[in-house]
Amino acid sequence: MPDKKNGYWVLVPIMLSFFAMGFVDAVGVATHYVKADFNLSDSVANLFPSMVFFWFLVCSVPTGMLMNKIGRRKTVLASLIVTAVALALPLVDYSFGVMMTSFALLGIGNTLMQVSLNPLLSNVVAGEKLASVMTFGQFIKAIASFSAPLLAGWAALRFGSWKYLYLMFLAEAAVAFLFLAREKIKEEEVTGKASSFADCFRLLGDGFIFFCFLGIVCHVGVDVGVNVTAPRLLMDRAGADLTQAGYASSVYFLFRTLGCFLGAFVLARCSAKKFFMLSAGCIALSMAGMVFLQGAWPLYACMALVGFGNSNIFPIIFSQAILHNPQKKNEVSGLMIMGLFGGTLFPLAMGLTADAVHSQTGAVLVMSLGALYLLWMIKNIRAQAA
Repeated sequence: MPDKKNGYWVLVPIMLSFFAMGFVDAVGVATHYVKADFNLSDSVANLFPSMVFFWFLVCSVPTGMLMNKIGRRKTVLASLIVTAVALALPLVDYSFGVMMTSFALLGIGNTLMQVSLNPLLSNVVAGEKLASVMTFGQFIKAIASFSAPLLAGWAALRFGSWKYLYLMFLAEAAVAFLFLAREKIKEEEVTGKASSFADCFRLLGDGFIFFCFLGIVCHVGVDVGVNVTAPRLLMDRAGADLTQAGYASSVYFLFRTLGCFLGAFVLARCSAKKFFMLSAGCIALSMAGMVFLQGAWPLYACMALVGFGNSNIFPIIFSQAILHNPQKKNEVSGLMIMGLFGGTLFPLAMGLTADAVHSQTGAVLVMSLGALYLLWMIKNIRAQAA
């Protein structure tokens, strides 16, 4: 649990930052409203989440190198500033170009946060408990993800504009920044020669690190893919309107939240391999359901199943990658977060496939490729509790 020198108090600003990390999942519900407001096709609308996750490819490794220079806490603080700017822009001007800029800044800010926050957590939590506490952080993040569609729908009905969601999230980001800015966290000093880009990417030559990297790509591809596609499935197969369809994302995030909460306790006591096997199986089963099932309730059940299954994939993979090479935490973290670029690849491929076959089934089939890889990856997950 938390290091005695830091105490439990230090987890408060870290968990507030995990909540702010969840703002990136608002891109799903935001994309649906932007698509309707600007009358966009699936392919064009999917550029918005792709714009967010593109920056994980560009900025992840440089962020790992930046942490070596300014430290993890300062990098998290910088991420909160960029996130706040991203949230403020649509409140000033709501246009296609501004929303693209907002999504890009949200991606950059989230990249900085994802790369730095988990290693920062490792400075206050003992290594053998890292996966468990990291999963609790994902639980806090999932609360933001789960609440985003509900808050957007409530704001649209109560105030006539879904964009008030951004105002609420902006206030939380400011609180997280203030709490973390006043906290002192002891970080280990970086010794030896500073890592170069080549040094960072050379870590992918380690087979275990490479398999973990691809696992993150597929996990995030499924995560963003479901977030974007679930409401469209409800509209296509159950005749739901835009507001009702948005609740499909809430069902997904509700069960992802519950899964994270359960995982925080289970991963502290049982084999990571067994839990990963259960999780990957749930994802694969849900993909089959989304291909063949019709009607609102069966599809809601699929969203619940994939939400639960996908809730603990990231902390298991991430923690095992970091513990595999603890001397290169910052660099490994950067590579793992670069895998979030899957959130760009999958929506683009899904949008093109759905437009080509004139059905959301095409999008689900693309996600199924990610589910199959996670099933294959079971044999690479180490059996000991993380």
